[in-house]
Amino acid sequence: MTAEWSLTGAPNARDLGGLVGAGGRPVRAGALIRASGLGRLVDDDLPTLGKLGLACVVDLRAASEIEVAPPDRLVGEPRVVHIPVHDPAHPVFTYVSAVMLGHDLGAYEALAREGTTGAMEAIYRWFVASPVAAEAFTRAVREVAEPGNLPLLYHCSAGKDRTGWLSVILLTALGVDADAIRADYLRTNDLADGVNESILGAMLVRRPGLDLDAVRPVLEARGSYLDAAYDEVTRRHGDMDGYLRDALGMDADMVSGLRERLLEP
Repeated sequence: MTAEWSLTGAPNARDLGGLVGAGGRPVRAGALIRASGLGRLVDDDLPTLGKLGLACVVDLRAASEIEVAPPDRLVGEPRVVHIPVHDPAHPVFTYVSAVMLGHDLGAYEALAREGTTGAMEAIYRWFVASPVAAEAFTRAVREVAEPGNLPLLYHCSAGKDRTGWLSVILLTALGVDADAIRADYLRTNDLADGVNESILGAMLVRRPGLDLDAVRPVLEARGSYLDAAYDEVTRRHGDMDGYLRDALGMDADMVSGLRERLLEP
């Protein structure tokens, strides 16, 4: 199993090492790290980040998100690759970024009409259905497969949706059991619960009467979101193997190569 560590400023950051993949071989510790934006790291986090020895950081945020967020705090000189997974036509991306920054949400009328739970499920379907999303996730997977890019950390704003779906893609390719993949996806709720409640509390101070039940779905990882993506996979590609192959170009040789690099012997 991987060594335990944590980042105060990115509490849902974690090593995917130790999850059991194909042939009973565990994912290598220290090779794949998932996280939220690193702009809120505190000084005490930096030695921990340094020990990870990152070679590459893949940032899944759009330029508009990066511009308004605190700059990522990095240690060393990892290669930073920006691969935006973003639908400018859908307000949920702006909404998630705004929530993470504690901004007033009153202006997001389009999202309010759709409902935050429904909007989140729609975005997960978009992850699968959109050629733009497929191209971005394909690029991200190819960064993982690139020699010299490990250890690699990937993140978005909250570290649960785009980061979560990329984790599903990678762990599926590595042969990790679907139940274990779901458990890792939902683990965000436990790891980030404290910071989420702080965000909600601060928002309520600034805007008394705010409907927290309408905001909370944006901060949480929910099984129904993952199910929406899986349902779209089934509808379009039959199963996850078909999705990896047909949408993301992950043929047998690429999957085999990833397993050789990322699974223990």
